Amino acid sequence: MGEAIRLPAERRYPGELEALKQSDTDPRPPGWAMSPRAVQTFILGSRERALPWTDADGNGREVVISKKFYGHDVLVQRAIVTLASDRGLLLIGEPGTAKSWLSEHLSAAVSGSSLLAVQGSAGLTEDQIKYGWNYAMLLADGPTPRALVPGPLYLGMKRGKLVRFEEITRAPHEVQDTLLSCLSDKLLLVPELPGEDGVLFAQRGFNIIATANTRDRGVNEMSAALKRRFNFETVPPVADLQQEVEIVRQQVDGLLEDSGTTGPMLGDDVLELLVTTFHEIRGGRTVDGVTVEKSSTMMSTAEAVSVGFHSALHARFFGAQKVLPEHVVMHLAGTAVKDQGDQTGVLLNYWDVAVKPRARRDQGLWRAYWGAREHLTHKG
Repeated sequence: MGEAIRLPAERRYPGELEALKQSDTDPRPPGWAMSPRAVQTFILGSRERALPWTDADGNGREVVISKKFYGHDVLVQRAIVTLASDRGLLLIGEPGTAKSWLSEHLSAAVSGSSLLAVQGSAGLTEDQIKYGWNYAMLLADGPTPRALVPGPLYLGMKRGKLVRFEEITRAPHEVQDTLLSCLSDKLLLVPELPGEDGVLFAQRGFNIIATANTRDRGVNEMSAALKRRFNFETVPPVADLQQEVEIVRQQVDGLLEDSGTTGPMLGDDVLELLVTTFHEIRGGRTVDGVTVEKSSTMMSTAEAVSVGFHSALHARFFGAQKVLPEHVVMHLAGTAVKDQGDQTGVLLNYWDVAVKPRARRDQGLWRAYWGAREHLTHKG
């Protein structure tokens, strides 16, 4: 077996989860692996406070719970409360605002697993989320519980776990409406099976976390009946520049560590260039109050992480073992070119309006940033 490219949250932070469980004295909802307060600590961190725990070999350890989501604490609290209620949770927002990231870590903390997940798409069918059949056994013995192949929704209801439904508005309406009885009546019918075998009652701890991008509105809009069964929470873009810098630093360092790449990390000065560019173009205004052209594509924090990661890899494989401003510029153009046409003009405008004056004032690495402008148009 090779090494996994990316591990789910419960396998990335097993020590943190175990420490929280061992120190958790607060009441927990039925079926939950830990209390709501401990779930919040797993998501938002322990603020440098170390928690003691004992590993499987009986060794005493300590761990600081890392901050995994940078957003409003109250948003996280409302999300946790919703999951403990009889309503599903729908996280909505622009692409790249960490909706799926939050969904994954909530599931890992509440249920101990984030793997009961469905990816919404035009080709998604009911049996992929509910259940299918082992056709060899079906032909031999007819419909029996042994011949049934459970999907994520079936398993989540049977085991009392959270089920993640990513990009729910990209799934066909008939698939979305499969969730109605699961959320309202907490049961799933299997008409092919006789008697009690044909009814699955959800166990305590079951609920659904769905995500939806605001830019997908109108693709497969959720029915009014389904909307009523969810509490909506909007996950906004990161508003604070320094907070966004910290997010990108943490995420890029994690990606480099996961990739097994030894080599240059993003320095503070280069990181500032990268995040400031995304932050200002996304908002349409510089920190100095100068208006810049906004991009019609989402210059999200997730995209900034991607550019930072690619810049570090570029420096590792083709550079002088140091991430330079030109590496960032080389990979920016690919972010601006999306399905709404070539947005390179937005970047060129930003270079003329924001980068050039800073370069003239010889601020940090802005002069080198300006000098790498040619990479925005030379894509060959």
